[in-house]
Amino acid sequence: MQFDASSPIWVQLVADFQRRMVTGEWEAGAKIPGVRELAVDLGVNPNTVQRALAEMEREGLCRSERTAGRFVTDDTQRIDRVRAALVQDAADDYIRRARGLGMGRAHAQDLLDQRWSDHDDSADRTDDRTTATGGE
Repeated sequence: MQFDASSPIWVQLVADFQRRMVTGEWEAGAKIPGVRELAVDLGVNPNTVQRALAEMEREGLCRSERTAGRFVTDDTQRIDRVRAALVQDAADDYIRRARGLGMGRAHAQDLLDQRWSDHDDSADRTDDRTTATGGE
């Protein structure tokens, strides 16, 4: 993971852990890797990982079980709300950037629609190749 010097690493870890939850990399109810394991994998101090996980717990996105470790929340609606918030933040960023470049709403929407279609087409091509080669 590449870290940005403009914000604290623990904040960036919270964002990464949220991404893992909403994409299903960390499924609802699944055990989260241990603090030390995450710290080694991410190349950060265990205290930094601990702080990020404590924030996730405060937000209700994970829970600690004294002898078993930490687990992703079972509340799929909470995970869906996080997903919506992340997408909304991305949309807000897109709007700010498009406006900053002098682009109007209609043009920005057309560009978004085109890029969305391009991504759909590339996913269809990947699906076709996977099916043709006998993969999943």
